[in-house]
Amino acid sequence: MSEEQDKQRNTRKKENNRLLTKAAIIGVVAGILGGGIAYGGLSAANLNSNTSSSTASSSSSNTGENGSVTTSSSGTTKVNKSKTTSGTMTSAYKKVQNAVVSVLNYKYTSSSSSSSDIYSMFGYGDSDSSDSSSSKKSLTLYSEGSGVIYTTANGKGYIVTNNHVISGAAKVKVILASGKTIAAKVVGKDSTSDLAVLSIDSKYVTQTASFGDSRSLLSGQTVIAIGSPEGSEYASTVTQGIISSPSRTITYNSNQMTVIQTDAAINSGNSGGPLVNSDGQVIGINSMKLSSSSSGDSVEGMGFAIPSNEVVTIVNQLVKKGKITRPQLGIKVAAIADLNSYYKKQLGISTSLKKGLYVASVTSGSAAASAGIKKGDVITAADGKTVNDVATLHSILYSHNVGDKVKITVNRNGKTMTFTVTLQASN
Repeated sequence: MSEEQDKQRNTRKKENNRLLTKAAIIGVVAGILGGGIAYGGLSAANLNSNTSSSTASSSSSNTGENGSVTTSSSGTTKVNKSKTTSGTMTSAYKKVQNAVVSVLNYKYTSSSSSSSDIYSMFGYGDSDSSDSSSSKKSLTLYSEGSGVIYTTANGKGYIVTNNHVISGAAKVKVILASGKTIAAKVVGKDSTSDLAVLSIDSKYVTQTASFGDSRSLLSGQTVIAIGSPEGSEYASTVTQGIISSPSRTITYNSNQMTVIQTDAAINSGNSGGPLVNSDGQVIGINSMKLSSSSSGDSVEGMGFAIPSNEVVTIVNQLVKKGKITRPQLGIKVAAIADLNSYYKKQLGISTSLKKGLYVASVTSGSAAASAGIKKGDVITAADGKTVNDVATLHSILYSHNVGDKVKITVNRNGKTMTFTVTLQASN
């Protein structure tokens, strides 16, 4: 190869590298702006797929004892159009699909730029030039989650989501099922239950979801989770699973919560979206998942949702008052029915009772302590109503105001005792 040819080859190689670098940078910028290039590519692919056709030809079918055999000319195979177009949960999905939204959390960030050149975004700007440098505050998309429109009233559409989805937001927007992005207002939020309510103009609401009775759930029941896993790019993603446990007590932000456990896939971005039963009713709001154990082992299929009965109680108060002031007893409890013999032994539970709430600890100076309730007692009733799980106790307590007196019935060493507790406000 001559020296001149070698130079031409090197020049072409440099030009190709420069074009590839430019294309890569444009691709990254397009992604930051919202992935329009990716959606365009998908649309083009779908269009090409939909417009393709095959030449019609005759075919014959022979049916034998074990089934049928179809014979056709080479290269003329067709798709047989089936009349069965829906799965067992498709009708349930259709009842809520247009009520599910993506929730966008925007926060203010300070940024400094030295040039309007596209390369400055990637650190190639002239940092030595102080005159071109400026600092400014701008709204930046901080996180994404999901939500569901559950009612309309007074010209507003109300959306329930998780508190952690909109926590610290300077501005909140939602992306409707239609793809339209609109502003939303935070009506109220509650960190204890991890719930929040947003409102939008009701003119944008085309469908609302209804709540089902979470107390009627059974282990093994089929459910679907709907939301935007990994962000709005995957909005309206549906995953199917079962109810692993209709009532599981966990600790979240130092508070005890009774949640629904499901193996339906719940990923980052699903938070705030609905867990739906086969009737198309929302029976829970997806909130969290367990991805690893305390020993560091990877965990699959353990997602948790806030039960719909508690959701309804909370959102109604948030719409009316904007916040939740909770009465509390000042105790930590465990549902005996959920404990196996090993955990009973670990907690020192010697009672032969099969149901009730075991009092694992009592806060000094709390409402329960002042009334005489002690560690080791088993709560069997409150307000004369049977109590077998934490959710039921919460529902009874939350129907009262701070300062109300509530009768709590306990079993202490086989003896039934009733205490009158004056409810205190939660911290």
